[in-house]
Order: sequence, then structure tokens, then C-alpha cells
Amino acid sequence: MLRTRISDALKTAMKSKQTHTVSTVRLIMAALKDRDIAARSKGNAEGIGDDEILSMLQSMIKQRRESVEMYEKGGRAELAEQEASEIEIIQTFLPEQMDDAALSAAVTEIVKEAEATSLKDMGKVMGLLKERYAGEMDFSKASAQVKNQLS
Repeated sequence: MLRTRISDALKTAMKSKQTHTVSTVRLIMAALKDRDIAARSKGNAEGIGDDEILSMLQSMIKQRRESVEMYEKGGRAELAEQEASEIEIIQTFLPEQMDDAALSAAVTEIVKEAEATSLKDMGKVMGLLKERYAGEMDFSKASAQVKNQLS
């Protein structure tokens, strides 16, 4: 389903001559192809599923946010803008992101469910969050909230 949306977005962008969108979607497709090749070497002939694609898109957004920060520190506003626009394009393939209140409620629920009591349980909590809310939440914010609740 997500693969189809990505390839359809590429076709649409090419037809409407949106060069920046075309290049960003091609980056997504290249990353997807790399992950598919890695999955095939592990015996998964069909490649990665939608949940792993969502995770890949999240990591692409995270990388770009870090780049934006670095470019802004380095005084390279034009490159920061380009990375920010790539983030916007990638986000179109993700489901609607949770707001802060919903994120906080989900973290609290998972912490209780996992019976987490200390920072040693953080990995278990984050694993459950990623399993249930892949693509729906910013895991860097979730990580900070988990750390806050467990300390």
C-alpha cells in the first residue's frame, strides 16, 4: 500500500515537473530498495513491510532534522531550507502524527502496561511504543518522556 503511494507520488511529481519532489521521492525509493535488498538476503523475498517502511521514513526525517540543525549552526540557510522541504515531502507518506497530549497518554499507558519502574526498562517501553505506534509518533519526543517518567 505504502509502496504504491510512493511510486504514484513519483509519477505525479514527474508529470507536474516538481523537480524537488521528484528527487526527494527518488531518495525514498532508493532507501526502500536498499532495505529490500537487505531483507532478501535474510530470506524475505518480498522485501520490507509497511511498518518497516514507516520506520525508514521516520529515520529519514530524523536525519534531515539533524542536518537542518547543523546547517543553521553553520549559517547555511539555503541548505537548511532544502532539508526542511524534504522533511515536508517525506511526512506526506506518514500517518497523522500524534499531538503532545496523545503522545504523553500513550507513553504513560505503555509504561504502566510494561510495568516499567526504572531506566533499565526504557528499551522494553520504547520497543512496545515502536511496535504499536510506528509512523504515528516522534520517537525522540517519546524517548524524552519515557526517560522523564522512569527517572
